[in-house]
Amino acid sequence: MRICCTFILLFIGVTVFGQKFEDGWLEARGKMGFLAAHRSIMGHLPTDHAFAAEVSYLIQTKNRKNWHEAYNHPIYGVTAFAGSVGNNELLGYYFGAYGFVNFPFIRREHYLLSGKLGCGLAYGTKYYDQDANILGMAVSTPVNAQIVMGLEQRFMFGDHAITAGIDMTHFSNGATKVPNLGLNIPYVSLGYGYRIHKAADTSFVHGEFQKSWEFGAVLIASRKEVFPTGGRKYPIFGLNLVGRRYFRPKTGMELTFDIMSKQSTMDFHSDVPKTQSEIIQLGIFAGYLLPLDRFQLVTGMGVYVRDKFKPEDKFYHRVGMRYVFDSGININLVLKSHWARADYVEYGIGYTFKR
Repeated sequence: MRICCTFILLFIGVTVFGQKFEDGWLEARGKMGFLAAHRSIMGHLPTDHAFAAEVSYLIQTKNRKNWHEAYNHPIYGVTAFAGSVGNNELLGYYFGAYGFVNFPFIRREHYLLSGKLGCGLAYGTKYYDQDANILGMAVSTPVNAQIVMGLEQRFMFGDHAITAGIDMTHFSNGATKVPNLGLNIPYVSLGYGYRIHKAADTSFVHGEFQKSWEFGAVLIASRKEVFPTGGRKYPIFGLNLVGRRYFRPKTGMELTFDIMSKQSTMDFHSDVPKTQSEIIQLGIFAGYLLPLDRFQLVTGMGVYVRDKFKPEDKFYHRVGMRYVFDSGININLVLKSHWARADYVEYGIGYTFKR
């Protein structure tokens, strides 16, 4: 969770320091939705409509960097969130903040249709407790990751804008503690924005894009809890040996050889003796990279090539983000899962050679 806060702070820093060359907007919106019970065991939870409010600071990019032009001049910024999630009695209210990027699909003089992707943290006032709230089994921790994906329309009239959108907002802790079924809330929204800072149009000279391979390594640490609830939390350690290739300014791929040690495997079929070397899992992963300057998004699938005790499926998946410094050091926050089941959150620090 601390690494996720670091990503949010980096995003805020980029937003503030980029204001000189780009337009700044302040926006407020109201949202209404419902809790989607994606598991039958959650059927009792949706009892109320979900209502929320958001206040955002947005930056409209103006071709200052190569990735601005490659993505058709996206909008990025930070949002403060407050609202209900579909059951006030058992799930309470959530308060959070997340950084986001809006990628334009259709851009006209007074109209913009874009896809939104955001990630941050949220605090929930009610969560699972085996004594006080046994029916609220969707989440078991007060602090959870908040992920937002959606579509948004903007109608712009000078310094004013009207927005309308639909999004899916997700809350979960990435299996740090069980139960962790997660919350999925589809929202529709309507909002108003005002441009508080207008930057002068300036021509920027961009360097030629260089196709290249880069290589590095990432050290991973995490922990997870397995059923039954209230049990032991097991440490996790790993090493990823990485090769990345960038084909275009907004397209890349990542290949990794993964070495993973999950201590929870020691208690899997506890009657079977195991050693530390035997529980090590080896895997090969291939992912798609979406580079946004120093900030990168990654998603893909891997397969275990050594997995003696097979506590999970043959295939695993990753979706997450990283921030790469000019020195080659990078900070990683990635959710590892087996299809729709979260395995653990990978907190990583890595180094890219000769970046």
